[in-house]
Amino acid sequence: MTLLKIDNLSVAFKQANGDNVLAAHGVSFELNQGETLALVGESGSGKSVTALSILGLLPYPQASHPRGSIQFRGQELLHESESVLRKLRGSEIGFIFQEPMTALNPLHTIEKQIAEPLEVHLGLTKTQAKERVIDLLKLVGFEDGIERLNAFPHQLSGGQRQRVMIAMALACEPKLLIADEPTTAVDVTIQASILELIQSLQSRFQMGLLLISHDLGMVAKMAEGIAVMRSGEIVETGDTAEVLKNPKHPYTKHLIDSEPSGTPTPLSPRAETVLKASDICVSFKKQRPWFSKGPEKFINAVDKVSLELKRGETLGIVGESGSGKSTLAYTLLRLQESQAGKIVFNGVNLHALTMKQLRPLRQSMQIIFQDPFGSLNPRLSVAQIIAEGLVVHNAKLTPEQIDHRVADSMHEVGLEPDWRHRYPHEFSGGQRQRVAIARALILQPKLVVLDEPTSALDRSIQAEIIALLRGLQEKHLLSYLFISHDLKVVRAMSHRIIVMKDGHIVEEGDIDRIFNHPTTAYTQALIKAAFDILPG
Repeated sequence: MTLLKIDNLSVAFKQANGDNVLAAHGVSFELNQGETLALVGESGSGKSVTALSILGLLPYPQASHPRGSIQFRGQELLHESESVLRKLRGSEIGFIFQEPMTALNPLHTIEKQIAEPLEVHLGLTKTQAKERVIDLLKLVGFEDGIERLNAFPHQLSGGQRQRVMIAMALACEPKLLIADEPTTAVDVTIQASILELIQSLQSRFQMGLLLISHDLGMVAKMAEGIAVMRSGEIVETGDTAEVLKNPKHPYTKHLIDSEPSGTPTPLSPRAETVLKASDICVSFKKQRPWFSKGPEKFINAVDKVSLELKRGETLGIVGESGSGKSTLAYTLLRLQESQAGKIVFNGVNLHALTMKQLRPLRQSMQIIFQDPFGSLNPRLSVAQIIAEGLVVHNAKLTPEQIDHRVADSMHEVGLEPDWRHRYPHEFSGGQRQRVAIARALILQPKLVVLDEPTSALDRSIQAEIIALLRGLQEKHLLSYLFISHDLKVVRAMSHRIIVMKDGHIVEEGDIDRIFNHPTTAYTQALIKAAFDILPG
């Protein structure tokens, strides 16, 4: 039975000058009940706008559909009324968005957000909805979900927020699930369990799945059919195994060849130590109901962690959400204070410095965040964003000198200097990440913390960013702390790796030894999940 049929769909956006630009054109495909179809392609290929068109979630009237048809279970949805579409959203058709931080309401608790579709579409009472919310959080691997029901999105990790989003989408057991990069911010072990969960629910309820992903390994395991999009049109379709084995279109071949590969430049045996941390401990006060009594409880986010980083070296830090990776990195930069331990950067004991004394050292320690759109100020031009650090740390520079340095920095990361007066929303995800890299490197740092810098990017763009980072490291002898849950990217970037679990380092060593001969069951599980998406 045909569940979803899209025929000759076009999506246009009206520009400031009144002209219409086609973001998708001539898109046609069918999805049967219980089947999975994968839409793949790079950023800007039209995947997401096609999916958002199904439920009328584009910014109308700026967006429009000059032609085409969208039928769900025989019902025409294109140009349907808002009231009809509202009844379908969350009940018949579920949607997992790529950016959980922007998709979740920052003013509502996770319990309220997951319970909302249960109360609206299924008519559950608040007590019934709460019980169902707890069951859903357990289903998606949110182990401490019961304790975090009253948490707000900003209090959760990226992986936890994504699990909340998945729980919301699956709450009413929809007939069609649209998953736009559903496991982008999720650890490899959780990714495997979530994909297994989606597949089991799909089989149980004969749910159709429209999967949007840049991860061809996941697509190969999950989807029966595949549609490859480029520049708003579908360039190749067919059986997934056949298309990935014998691609006919050059663009499909390009995507298949874009898996992370290569190794960093070998480390000099005489490389000096840039960063040394000893017995770092960080704990947080555990939240408790206001009426509860007894002693306060603490969570050890980082527990007696020691590490060393040399000039020109990349140290990969891996582990599941909540393992302490990001907390450790922020502590090493003294963006998070530790309760115990010692941090020596470039021969200076950071704990002996006041915040004012530490400020001049900030230009030597930079950080690149996971979400470039969230970390770039939307009100500033790219030139202002990149120059911000220079203005703070080099007050004697003239505007002309700053502009020249900005242009050089943009050119170095592969961006046209003429684009410097544009704003972040005018760039693609990969270009925004290059802006973030330029902002960090313009201060000529010795240490750069990379917190999931490629997780939100397509594979082909990931490969470009990895090559860029390795080239910049070789040129400037940069030291990287590379945090990621994507072990394929970690292997392509790192000299050594540490594996964290529950705030502890459970294993560490050079990259070849960890990947080829892991000694702990936890590391073995991470590697198995990374290179075999679905167990068995």
